[in-house]
Amino acid sequence: MKNISFPSAQAILLIIAAIVAILTWVVPAGQYATLTYNSSEDVLVVTNDDKVEKLPATAESLETLNVKIPLKNFTSGAIYKPISIPGTYKNVEARPQGLFKFLQAPVKGIIETADIIFLVLIIGGTVGVVERSRAFNAGIQWLSEFLKGREYILIISTTSLIALGGSTFGFGEETIAFLPILVPVFLAAKYDAMVAVACIFLGSQIGVMASTTNPFSTIIASDAAGIVWTTGLYGRIAMLVICVGITIGFILRYAAKVKADPANSVIFDQKQELEKHFAVNSDLTKHKLTSRLKLILLVFIICFVLMVWGVVARDWWFVEMTTVFFFGAIIIGFLARMKEDTFINAFMKGAGDLLGVAFIIGLARGISILMSDGLISDTILFTAGSFTEGMEKGVFINALFVVYNIISFFVSSTSGTAVLTVPILAPLADTVNIGREVIVNAFQFGHGLFNLINPTGLILAFLGVAKIGYNRFLKFVWPLLVILGLVIMAFLTISIL
Repeated sequence: MKNISFPSAQAILLIIAAIVAILTWVVPAGQYATLTYNSSEDVLVVTNDDKVEKLPATAESLETLNVKIPLKNFTSGAIYKPISIPGTYKNVEARPQGLFKFLQAPVKGIIETADIIFLVLIIGGTVGVVERSRAFNAGIQWLSEFLKGREYILIISTTSLIALGGSTFGFGEETIAFLPILVPVFLAAKYDAMVAVACIFLGSQIGVMASTTNPFSTIIASDAAGIVWTTGLYGRIAMLVICVGITIGFILRYAAKVKADPANSVIFDQKQELEKHFAVNSDLTKHKLTSRLKLILLVFIICFVLMVWGVVARDWWFVEMTTVFFFGAIIIGFLARMKEDTFINAFMKGAGDLLGVAFIIGLARGISILMSDGLISDTILFTAGSFTEGMEKGVFINALFVVYNIISFFVSSTSGTAVLTVPILAPLADTVNIGREVIVNAFQFGHGLFNLINPTGLILAFLGVAKIGYNRFLKFVWPLLVILGLVIMAFLTISIL
């Protein structure tokens, strides 16, 4: 039994994809009619099977369809994905996904996530160039000396800042870029790579879970529920503070145990392997932090600052973010006075180190494609809505929280889940006499909590960069999941009283 190893991230996703493909042969196929806005004709387009109906882009048309979303959210482009129309679900002819469709799904997923994949690969290449310049080694040594005895500051500040980004503008996929830099820093501080993953990944996901102004979660879900996004804001701010505080306390406690005795690490047997991979404790003393290396690190940091500024202030997305890092890599190559072949080899090696992560991202998306092509996504949504109907409101909201944990597995995207589910489930709030903002809360916290361990979400990509097994992460994080789950259920129960 000792020789049996836990499956790799890629194998886990392929197994899940195979199960989903089988489900398309078992689960009844079904669809909701969908609603989109055509800006060129200024009309609302209702698609039902192969039938397309165009309606005037007016509030009256939305009222007729029982869609409680303000018209301006369609016309402004705030909602650009098809909206499921409440009360229109019906069974349709099955479209089971056979072996060939199963094999196509990862390829389709890679194509659909090409923008994310190229960001990851270009960042990997940039990291490779910085590593070749020896700026990382010198910088890690300086930071280790500067924080000696105060390493906990790094945990608190990193987790807090990333959580704030997750809560305000959905800082998620982008944070994977911090791992190759911060893992060596945490290792040099006598922690383990799990602490780095926890600070970055849990920080971003806890922030997204307790979103306050996040346009991809709070705002789009509130719009889909037909309410102003500020409704319920104070409760979400309080939960952000509470959940981030609990998470930081959890990480600090684990980090202190690891620092006191490295054997307390859940990845202790990987200690030497990870230190070698991330070049920790090797060759550090041979490279002082010269002015040239400081300038290289400054350019690298500016790339992240530009990325965050562009996303927040200029509506940048993956093409612009990728361009920033690509240009940054070229500038760093010049500053380091690298020869052309040295630069290219360093860049390709850095990108190659993250190629496995790129496949993980594509495989995860392929699972969603299988469900969508197999016409079982809407069936799962309809079943979830039917399950919660007629319940007492206290039971209802906690049941909905559980339902969203389940839905998160099938649709890991927050914006995708909001657009698909909230228009259908928000009206259920009226039947049990609670505010629709509570539905938004159940969506955010249910979806967000499961995404902390969701294999179809981001976690496997993060673990792939850090070279940590999924089973090790589950062993590390399960107590935090239990604590957060109980706190969230208490909050949801209190919010309806």
